[in-house]
Amino acid sequence: MTITLAQLNTKATITWCPGCGNFSILTAFKRALVELQIPREKVVVITGIGCHGKFGDYVNVNSFHTIHGRVLPIATGIKLANKELIVVGFSGDGDAYAIGLSHIPHAARRNIDVKYVVHNNMIFGLTTGQVTPTTPKGVKTRSTPYGNPEEPLNPLALALVSGATFVARGFAGDVAHLTWLFKEAIKHKGFAFIDVLQPCYTFYNTYEYFRRRVYKLEDVGHDITDFEEALKKAYEWNDKIPIGIFYKVRKPTFEETLPQLKGEPLALRDISDVNIEKAYVFLR
Repeated sequence: MTITLAQLNTKATITWCPGCGNFSILTAFKRALVELQIPREKVVVITGIGCHGKFGDYVNVNSFHTIHGRVLPIATGIKLANKELIVVGFSGDGDAYAIGLSHIPHAARRNIDVKYVVHNNMIFGLTTGQVTPTTPKGVKTRSTPYGNPEEPLNPLALALVSGATFVARGFAGDVAHLTWLFKEAIKHKGFAFIDVLQPCYTFYNTYEYFRRRVYKLEDVGHDITDFEEALKKAYEWNDKIPIGIFYKVRKPTFEETLPQLKGEPLALRDISDVNIEKAYVFLR
């Protein structure tokens, strides 16, 4: 059966602000699923707390809305339970890089086969404009009226040194390029991390700033297998900001290293004859 964009729509009214970069991310994700012709029942979307959190309401696939910062643990559990599912987590920069930060290194080093997309607008949009871990130094926000005194976190460098096997950056101002990135991430076997520059039109509108500066790594012959060069590009900012795939390598996934997961997915196995009495006695 052919999957169409219309089939991925839902009846939910989209409540994002006009001009929000989330619209582009939603469109790109739907287009990626259609172009790859992935059955809806094979996809699970997990969202956290923030403006991105309603993402699951707006795309007609399986979804789970979790508490603040816990997208990756839920995604990991779902993937281990049914390795045949395509599991995609969506977070905001506050959700992912503040309360949820500790989960990124572990998902990356395990190389769990999930895709993690961070809507990085460098501001807490849902709570009307406070500083986040990626807010540039000196920016005035509602919680830093005299300017942010802290250096921003570098998400790509963190993902790279943590062992992620697919690291990329997208820009919400380029839907076609973002669609391509989503397709490549979905096809990748292993932990795929995409930080998306997603301007908050209401509280921190950076569209023009990024449009004047972003360039595509694939246009300059970047070698996505070169870890050192990827790390160097991750620190390139200000006048020129690279987007695209920074690093990609094939390594055994977490699921492939676990003998318990060989064969049929755990969620589909018959457990009628499984005796957990010994475990119950031990825990009691």
